[in-house]
Order: sequence, then structure tokens, then C-alpha cells
Amino acid sequence: MNWRQYQNEFIVLLGLFLMLLAFLYKNTQISSGAQKTASIIQSSNELKEIASLKKIWAHENIEKKVDNLGKLIPPAKSMWKKEKKKLSASYKGLSAAELNNLINKVLNLATQVKLLEIKKVGSLYNVEYQCKW
Repeated sequence: MNWRQYQNEFIVLLGLFLMLLAFLYKNTQISSGAQKTASIIQSSNELKEIASLKKIWAHENIEKKVDNLGKLIPPAKSMWKKEKKKLSASYKGLSAAELNNLINKVLNLATQVKLLEIKKVGSLYNVEYQCKW
């Protein structure tokens, strides 16, 4: 077999092979660039959300709202321990209406709930609650 006879076909085949390699390389570059752009956009959205949550948690009205939790339940049924931006509260012998009111207020606060434990004793409820803001 004479290689000189098929020299043009080999050059065309080599050219097509190089074009395929260039196409695959460019395609991976474009897809990785799109992934990097998407990750940057996601990171910036997360940073915006973190900044807004920090602003909400640093708001002065949250402490007032947390203090209002102590006024919802009579002092005979509650035990409070508040240190700086942390609250530990324990409620004993709550009725269903008092529990519902308390839980609605607790879950609507912009605080980080560390512990929320509800135990039913007969027809009354015992609640332990810990949060920080």
C-alpha cells in the first residue's frame, strides 16, 4: 500500500480530527464558564439573604417582642432566664389556648430556636423554649 497515494485523505482526516478536538475543548470551556457564573450568582444571592437576616436579627424591636412573651403567660406558670441575646423559658400547666397563643408568637419571631419541647401532661402542657437573636 502506498501512503503517498492517500496523502490528501489523511490530511483531511487529521483536519477533521483537530476540528473535533477544538469543538470539544471550546464546549467544555463554555459549560464550565456557565457553571462558574451560576455559582457566583448563587453565592451573591446567599450573601444578600445573610445580610438581610442579620439586619432583621439585629433589629431593636425583637428584644421587645421577646419580652412580650413573658407577658402572655401568667408569672406563676412561667420561669424565665434571659441573658443578653439568649432566652431560656419554661412553662408549666398551660391550657390548649395558652399553648396555641404562645407557639404562634414564638414561631413568628425572627429568632433562632435552639429548643422547643412540648409535653402533654393530662389535659395541660409543659413547654421548654430556648432561643437566641
